[in-house]
Amino acid sequence: MGSQTSTTEAPTREIAAAMDAIRRIVREIRLSSRAVEKSLGVSGAQLFVLQRLAAVAARGGRAPSIAELAEETATDPSSVSVVVSRLVARRLLVRRPSPLDGRRSEVAIPPAGLELLASAPPPPVQERLIAALTNISAAEREAVVSGLEAVVRELGAGEGAAPMLLEDEDPVPGNGAASPRPPDAVVSDATAKPAGEP
Repeated sequence: MGSQTSTTEAPTREIAAAMDAIRRIVREIRLSSRAVEKSLGVSGAQLFVLQRLAAVAARGGRAPSIAELAEETATDPSSVSVVVSRLVARRLLVRRPSPLDGRRSEVAIPPAGLELLASAPPPPVQERLIAALTNISAAEREAVVSGLEAVVRELGAGEGAAPMLLEDEDPVPGNGAASPRPPDAVVSDATAKPAGEP
């Protein structure tokens, strides 16, 4: 009888601990999303993409393609493409042919996007999640991946590409968050150039 009670209590404690951990992560995501949308008028995912692009530029790298940006943000290319389209619609990003290879399309930040980034809050929750997953041991990371994938399977939520964190799945560009604060000058997609380019 005692062994049965102990066997029942153990998974119950583990489930409670797992639920607490999920609640804490969801809370961080929700607070980060609210803070970004309130201060900048863009979604957390849109800010994350802008900040990763700025990081690539700061390292002296060339403007990335959608596939390269997906790798930079640890996201599926189809999901990051949705966010990029919304940022392009808001004149906060530009898509252009690569000057080195006209067959290659790349993504860059025009002055309006840089202006928004200048007043952005500290690193978003996505950055902190990636850092946390990077900093734990390989064994812990494998256990996290295995456990989360098992939960996703049990939920029946494994179909299709996962959307970016903090991004509405509304397919209409611009409907993912409130309109950003208007820049001093509106930059058109056809003529916008990243800062520093002639």
